[in-house]
Amino acid sequence: MKEKIKELSKKYYHETRELRRYIHMYPELSFTEFQTTEFIIEQLKEYNIEYFTQFAETGVVAKIEGKNPNKKSIAIRADIDALPIEEKNNIPYKSKHKGIMHACGHDAHTASLLTACRILSLTKTQWEGTIWCIFQPAEEKLPGGAKTMLDNGLFHFIKPDLIIGQHVMPDIPAGKIGIKPGNFMASSDEIYITIQGKGGHAALPHQLIDPVIISAHTILAMQTIVSRTIPASIPSVLSFGKVMANGIVNVIPNTVEIHGTFRTMNEQWRDKALEKIKEIANQTAKAYGGTAEVKIIKGYPVLYNNPDKSITFKNVAIQFLGTENVIDLDVRMTAEDFAYYSHNAPAVFYRLGTSNPQKPETKNSLHSPTFNIDEEVLQWAPALLATTATSIDIE
Repeated sequence: MKEKIKELSKKYYHETRELRRYIHMYPELSFTEFQTTEFIIEQLKEYNIEYFTQFAETGVVAKIEGKNPNKKSIAIRADIDALPIEEKNNIPYKSKHKGIMHACGHDAHTASLLTACRILSLTKTQWEGTIWCIFQPAEEKLPGGAKTMLDNGLFHFIKPDLIIGQHVMPDIPAGKIGIKPGNFMASSDEIYITIQGKGGHAALPHQLIDPVIISAHTILAMQTIVSRTIPASIPSVLSFGKVMANGIVNVIPNTVEIHGTFRTMNEQWRDKALEKIKEIANQTAKAYGGTAEVKIIKGYPVLYNNPDKSITFKNVAIQFLGTENVIDLDVRMTAEDFAYYSHNAPAVFYRLGTSNPQKPETKNSLHSPTFNIDEEVLQWAPALLATTATSIDIE
C-alpha cells in the first residue's frame, strides 16, 4: 500500500502543483477565505469525498473511511489563509489579489492535503480506520482558526486519536523534513502599553512628566523578566517592535505607546511573566510620576508534540524518506495555532523542507514578499501525509 500511495502522489504531481498555483494566485486573508473554501469543496466533490462545514465559516472537514472505520481516528490539518503582503515574485502564478500573498506556504499545505484526500479515497479498501482532513482558516490572525473550530465542537465530532500537521520551512533542504518531540513552538502573546505623562516644551523638562523617559526605563526593566524571573532552562523572548512617542524635536508628548510580544516554552511561567509585565509597567510609571495602562492579548499556547507519537511518526517517515532525510529540530520561538489541537489531542507537527540551492527564490524567508518553494516537494508531500496517517497504529 505504501508503494501505491507513493505512486499515486507522483502520478498526481502536476495536478497538485496546479492546485497550489491556483490557490497562490487567489490568496485570501484570515477568516475571509470564501473563494478558497469553495475551491476546496469543489475538489472534494470531484473526488467524491464527504465533507462538513459547521465548525467555521470558512473551514472544511473531509471524512474518509477505510476498513474497520472505528479502529482509529486520525486527523490531518492544513491552514488555508494568506498574509497582507504585496507579492514581489515575477512568476506566472503571482497573486492576483493586491496586497495579499501566500507568503507562508499555506497554499502548499492545502494542495498537499487535497491530493492526500484523493489518494486516501482511492486506497480506502487497503487501510483501517477513519481519516479526517481539516482545512482550517485563519492561522495567521488571533484568536486563530484552530481555536474557532475547537470552540465549535470539532474534537467532539471527530474525536481524533492523533492529529498531524505540516509546515514548509526554507531553512531545510527540499527532500527532507524536521521534527522535535515535546515542546516545539512557543506561546505568543501581544503586549500593548500606554505610558501617560505630561507633555510640553522640551526645553522645560522640569515642568513635565516625560513619558519618553518612562517608556525607556520600562523597556529596559522588562528585560529582567527573561533574564531574572524565568528559569534559564526555559526558552523565552520579550521583544518590543513598536514605540510611538509622536512628539517633535522640541515637544515632549503626553503619551507613548509601546507594542511588543512575549513568547515562551512553558505555560506556567507564561502566566507569571505576563503578570510581571503589568507589575513592572505600573511601578516604573508610578516611580517617575506617570501612569501605565497595560493590555495583553493572549495568543497561541505552546505547541506540544506528543513524544511517543512523534517517535512513531519519525520511524514511519524514515521508512518513507530515508534516515538522512529526517532530521531533529530544536525549539522555535515562532508560534502556530496548531498548538491548540496539541493541547486537546495527541499531536505531531513537522516541518517540510522546501529550499533548493539551484533555485535562489526558495531560500527566501517565510513572510517575505519573495517567498516561494521548490514545487518538486509536492511529488511526495501528499504521500507522506497519507502514509503516516494510515501507518501509525493507535494503542
